Amino acid sequence: MPNGQWFPPEWSGRIRALARGELSVAPARRASTVMLLRDAVDGSAGPFVHMLRRRTSMAFAGGAYAYPGGGVDPRDDDRPVRWAGPGRDVWAERLGVDAASAQAIVCAAVRETYEEAGVLLAGETAGTVVGDTTGDDWEADRAALVDRELSFADFLDRRGLTLRSDLLAAWTRWITPEFEPKRYDTWFFVAALPAGQRTRNASTEADRTVWIRPADAALGYDEGELLMMPPTVATLRQLQPYGSAAEALAAAVGRDLAPVLAKPRVEGDEVVLSWPGQDEFTKRVPLRVPLGGGDR
Repeated sequence: MPNGQWFPPEWSGRIRALARGELSVAPARRASTVMLLRDAVDGSAGPFVHMLRRRTSMAFAGGAYAYPGGGVDPRDDDRPVRWAGPGRDVWAERLGVDAASAQAIVCAAVRETYEEAGVLLAGETAGTVVGDTTGDDWEADRAALVDRELSFADFLDRRGLTLRSDLLAAWTRWITPEFEPKRYDTWFFVAALPAGQRTRNASTEADRTVWIRPADAALGYDEGELLMMPPTVATLRQLQPYGSAAEALAAAVGRDLAPVLAKPRVEGDEVVLSWPGQDEFTKRVPLRVPLGGGDR
């Protein structure tokens, strides 16, 4: 039975063009995504993770399940924001970037989680978190953030809120393959759903959201029922051993953040695409035309 791996048919031609030196490599835009976790209400083992399904009309990964996330807003690092938790220098060392970029990446994680799931990792003080964020005034600010009419720093100032970086933990880092026209350098984080808040489908890019155990989501992929990209499946499998959100957050501290970047190559009449350390995703695709010919 085929699994639910997202593999566009045009990839083989683009990989071939890259191998021939005929494809310009697009720069990878900084991005963040958050695996939002909550424990089972009945006390059973294993946390649930919040996932959304991208609309089938989306040009990139339409119909695939993913986590809330998106690209860095250039304004995320143009000035210091209200901040609690580990300092920007600590985050810079953890993420392998400079302090300004670290702020931008963490801001993007918090901002995108609010934009797409309605969950805000911020509070009035360094030790508090906001409660319900579903009122009309909150929605107006969220929409302004989505439309980039309001910067995240200005949003925090307007609300008198402080970003709670201590509620996030960096998990892994994946970079979009070099043959893709739109590329992202994405840091994956884990966070627990704050008490008093609830998720909702606030994204215009998603048609469904679910709370699901990582093992169940991975099984859905294995059985071909849920479409996903390799980073999503890999992180779901990595979350499976943990019995609670707190366990997963604690485990994130020692995780390796060396970027995972797919390596395409041409072997005879096949295109082989592999991700370092992720053998299950290796893909062998027949070339459309003989070597030396043009792509159709």
